[in-house]
Amino acid sequence: MRRICQGRGACPPDRRCPSSRRATQRVSADITFRKVTNRYCPRLPCIAKQKRPHQPTSRRRKAGCAMSQIRPLIPLLLTAGILIGGNGLQGTFISLRALEEGFSTSLIGLVGAGYNVGFAIGCVYVTRILRSIGHIRTFSAMAAIASAAAIAMVLVIEPAFWFLMRLVAGICFAGLFATVESWLNASVTNANRARTLSIYRLVDLGSVTAAQYLIPGVGIGGFELFAIISMALTLSLVPISFADRSSPIAPEAIRFDVKALWNISPLATIGCIVVGLTNAAFRSLGPIYAQEIGLSVTAIATFMSAGIIGGVVLQYPLGHYSDQIDRRLIILIATFGSLVAGLFLAFGAGSDEWLNFAGIFAFGAFAMPLYSLCSAHANDHAAEGQHALVSAGMLFFWSLGAIIGPLFASFLLDLFGPRALFIYTAAILFLFMLYTLQRMTARKPIPTDERSMPFRNLLRTSSFFNKLAGGSQPQRNGPELRQDARSDRIAEREDQV
Repeated sequence: MRRICQGRGACPPDRRCPSSRRATQRVSADITFRKVTNRYCPRLPCIAKQKRPHQPTSRRRKAGCAMSQIRPLIPLLLTAGILIGGNGLQGTFISLRALEEGFSTSLIGLVGAGYNVGFAIGCVYVTRILRSIGHIRTFSAMAAIASAAAIAMVLVIEPAFWFLMRLVAGICFAGLFATVESWLNASVTNANRARTLSIYRLVDLGSVTAAQYLIPGVGIGGFELFAIISMALTLSLVPISFADRSSPIAPEAIRFDVKALWNISPLATIGCIVVGLTNAAFRSLGPIYAQEIGLSVTAIATFMSAGIIGGVVLQYPLGHYSDQIDRRLIILIATFGSLVAGLFLAFGAGSDEWLNFAGIFAFGAFAMPLYSLCSAHANDHAAEGQHALVSAGMLFFWSLGAIIGPLFASFLLDLFGPRALFIYTAAILFLFMLYTLQRMTARKPIPTDERSMPFRNLLRTSSFFNKLAGGSQPQRNGPELRQDARSDRIAEREDQV
């Protein structure tokens, strides 16, 4: 082909040369002519006069390039969906099954706290485990142990044993989430980071919401749901086994310093503890509240799903406005909104299904973004190199609150009935509002142009999620961003070739 055309008019005007005809047949429908010598043959009327659809072709090429970048991450995203769904199912189901087995509300709170104790332990030690034995072995071991712990609970129905099994499950899930998110973080690039994060959030929302409806579909009694949870944890090994055979580099060890975290932002530290005290109490005892006010099993699944879906609705609007003004004001607004929603559930909703659905939706919409807002506020005050410390520290302080919250709230439910759950959350949030107002007078806000990072919508799964969201990367100047953009464009061209 190079000898026939070469752009010098060698082809007769009344017909195409055979090589050019074969080249034309090989091209796809969205490309009008393939470059052979970086020039088009000017003596091919049927091809040279044909218009080249620049814009549609460009969009299709970009879509194909985007899919090629996401495709290697699909096994990891499937694994994450199975884990998140199984964990969300287990949290709701264990509370309802414990109530059916005759456990008191305080014992159910103790069992729920066991998971958070294990999760806190796992957050501290998972990086060491990953550095010692690698991602694949860590994931396999944690998945096997968590699967065994889930199926063992149906064999021994005792509060102490269930507490121990939930503690083991907490350690394992902390390791599993950290492994998957560390692996994802090592696999993404600047070109597909935002797209991967969006898909991950959709996987999180869809899997947790869908898993709730397995409870009314299968039923609380019997061993079936225990077996389904165990099967899900075992099957999570399948997608990751078909992933890229190369194990990512072990993550760097994170230095943990409680005093340094407090000095960076006392408000963010207290805020993450408050989120653990309130939101973890809702996740552990929300099914008990719903059952005691007379909701059916299907309505309980909808009640929990409404709170989870509500947590997504205001994440980005609140985060956007927090980037424009004093972030503490948005924290104050979100706290006030969740306080009002809690009071409505305690005193206004009664036993009406739709009022409770609306109330818990509003509660989730305002309460769930608080963790991300507090983490963003801490990052505003963090110096360069401290963002990984902030990410790990905020998750640890949330775990502390999540240990205490279900325990304390369960005792209140035993004494005062189901309304005490949201009276408790309202009281905690009211105290946090007062503390936020005090901090707003004690410390000047960081100007918006001096903040090192924008708001990030974070999950409370592992400290590596903040890195996946780009939260551990400081803002860069114009030349560095332009250089990254040029590198991304070169990578896209290479993928197209």
